[in-house]
Amino acid sequence: MIDSRTAPYAALVLRVTLGALFLAHASLKVFVFTPAGTAKFFGSLGFPPELAYVVMTVEVLSGVALILGVWTRYAALAGIPILLGAIFTVHGAAGFFFTNPKGGWEFPAFWAIALAAQALLGDGAYALRPSRDVEAASAQLSGAHSR
Repeated sequence: MIDSRTAPYAALVLRVTLGALFLAHASLKVFVFTPAGTAKFFGSLGFPPELAYVVMTVEVLSGVALILGVWTRYAALAGIPILLGAIFTVHGAAGFFFTNPKGGWEFPAFWAIALAAQALLGDGAYALRPSRDVEAASAQLSGAHSR
């Protein structure tokens, strides 16, 4: 059974952690590899180099949205294709364990699953823009309890 008193805080912890991971991942591309270097790497994989800028933008926007609790479900869902792309183009051939040379697909897969869980959970506590469906459900529950 899910504890309805603590579940919103669990979703908050997951949401903020996932957002921070996206910002850290984007920061690696921007400050360590540089945007031009990241674009060159994407090109070496057979992708249009411009796709790197799209990925970095989605990582930053999703990270910020998750941390703030704005469009949480959409932000979580937007990150899943990026991680699946990382698995199928870079990490998949390296095996399962992330400690393998070139990093396996263990961590990106877990991250994608955690994003799917966040999308199912919703905003959690302290979201700046709680989902309307959550507000509607709360109003219905409040009305049901007052009868």
